[in-house]
Amino acid sequence: MTKPLSPSAQRVQTLLDSIGLGHRVVEHEGSTRTSDDAAAAVGCTVAQIAKSLIFRAKTSGQPVLVIASGANRVDEKAVGRLIGEKIERADPEFVRESTGYAIGGVSPIGHAVPPLVLIDDDLMRLETIWAAAGTPNAVFRLTPADLVSMTGGRVESVRKA
Repeated sequence: MTKPLSPSAQRVQTLLDSIGLGHRVVEHEGSTRTSDDAAAAVGCTVAQIAKSLIFRAKTSGQPVLVIASGANRVDEKAVGRLIGEKIERADPEFVRESTGYAIGGVSPIGHAVPPLVLIDDDLMRLETIWAAAGTPNAVFRLTPADLVSMTGGRVESVRKA
């Protein structure tokens, strides 16, 4: 018998079910909080982890979701240029309020406040990727095209050189 998902992971699974592409949330015993942890848990490369990072637009205060390859660091200045506004790192309270998730488990979908979404173009070169599913130990597998479709994100170069 399968163990039921935690409430946050179940919320993501319900959203995935409504999309109807057959994605399944998997909760692990160990942490998937970091890209390294997640890659070890699912048996993929760190580059295949689609990490969801929340920033705060400095002037408007709008949440900005950058979904980056786990192997890349985000160039915050480049993101600011792409959205036409400087960004700053979001504190845990802002992340929780704007997404409904805790840091380490931010899913790319189902945010409390719809964010501006940018997707790392490096992810588009991969066949499959893994994203957080609402908790620091839950993930789901998808394709880069699925990620773009379900988030409505813009594919851009967001990594530091």
